[in-house]
This record gives sequence, C-alpha cells and structure tokens, in this order.
Amino acid sequence: MALDAWLFEQCYRGLQPPTLRFYTWSRATISLGKNQRVWPTHWQELVWQNQPLEMVRRPTGGRAVLHGQDLTYAIALPAPTTQRSQAYQFLCQFLVQGWHNLGIQLQFGTPDRNYIHSPNCFTTATSADLVLADGFKLIGSAQAWQGKTVLQHGSMQWNADPQLIGQVFGNLPERTSQQGTSRPQELQRIQQLSLEEIMNSMLQAAQECFGSQLQSQPLSATEWEIIQTLASSTALPISQPRED
Repeated sequence: MALDAWLFEQCYRGLQPPTLRFYTWSRATISLGKNQRVWPTHWQELVWQNQPLEMVRRPTGGRAVLHGQDLTYAIALPAPTTQRSQAYQFLCQFLVQGWHNLGIQLQFGTPDRNYIHSPNCFTTATSADLVLADGFKLIGSAQAWQGKTVLQHGSMQWNADPQLIGQVFGNLPERTSQQGTSRPQELQRIQQLSLEEIMNSMLQAAQECFGSQLQSQPLSATEWEIIQTLASSTALPISQPRED
C-alpha cells in the first residue's frame, strides 16, 4: 500500500509516468479503506498459519479487503475524465478485456444499499466493481484523487480460504459469499488458471486498451528506502482496536 501511495504522489507531481502494478501478498493481511475508522475488535487478535494478521490502511476508499490469496493491481495516471463513474469505466476496461481473453465474462456490479453497513468489501458490489454473470464479485476496486491525477487499485479474488474468511468476517450469505457452496462454473475455470496466465492476459489487455507499450521499471535503492519509511504510516497499531 505504501508503494501504491508513493506512485500516486510521484505521478501527481509529474515525477513518474503513468504506472500499472500487480502484486501478491506474502501473508494474510486486512486492508481498510482510507476513511474506514471502525472495525471489529477481534481482527486485532486473529492468527493465521502461526502469524498474526496484519492490518494496513489503503490510500483509496471502500471497505475492508482480506488479502493473501488474491492478485492486487494499482494504476496511477492523469485522470482520463473528471467524472469518477466514467473514470472507473475507462480504467476497468483492461480488466474486462483481460478476463474476456481468458474466457471469463465480467460486467459492472449493481449498487447495493447495504454496502456501507458491511465490513467486508466482497459481500456486496458497487457500480465500480466487476462481477460474474450471477453477481459473484470477482474484482473490487476503489479510487483516490489528487487534482487531475487518479489512483485506482483493486483486488481480484477467486480462491479465498473459507476458514480464513469465516474467522475474519463470520458466516456470509451464500449467494454473495466468498465461501459459497455453489460457486459458478466460471469461478471453477478461473481456479484452473495460473497466476502467470492471468497477469500476462491483464498486461496484454492494458497495452491494447490504453494504446501504450508497457515497460518494466524497477525501483532504486533510494526509492525503496523512502517507501519503507512510508510503510510504517500505513500499518495500523494493534494497541488501538475499535468495535464495529
């Protein structure tokens, strides 16, 4: 998250070109939206695979997301439009195309009034999210804006561990649940894909949708030092739990 925030700031200042990043997580982590100030107390006490769950704050909005078995993306660039709904549609097109190339059809979700009452981002969808035909939410996305620069990032989730989901969020409605016993056929096909196949498809689609040739650009040692310092500000102190 610290790297996403840094890329966003650098792009805003004109010090970095538009940047697309994909990453996975080395351990189970809960990320909270920028403005999410309340969360269940027991989150601070959870342990998974002999490690405490980490908690971090995203630079973007939205509700809590459980990471660890997902693919996360971040894209920072000058905003293609001042209308946020249109910006989502523009920036999500490479995700739709990338999954289409893999034989998976996605569509934008239908806003749900219960979204603000759910601690879990993936139990409900918004018009910024991408869902399968039966409404199963595959990708949750959120944005942050500085002037005419936008950061959009999101999580692609198709193989969440039911036991871990239950520990964090409790029992979820079967129809919208990441635990769901009746997973759609599309989800079963996704689970047969390798992470490399998915990332390659997303990268190819991004080049086609944005009309740009992507180039890999590693960070310098100095940049990593700056980001490590920023990382301490995104980690949430476990000594200050909140009741939801």
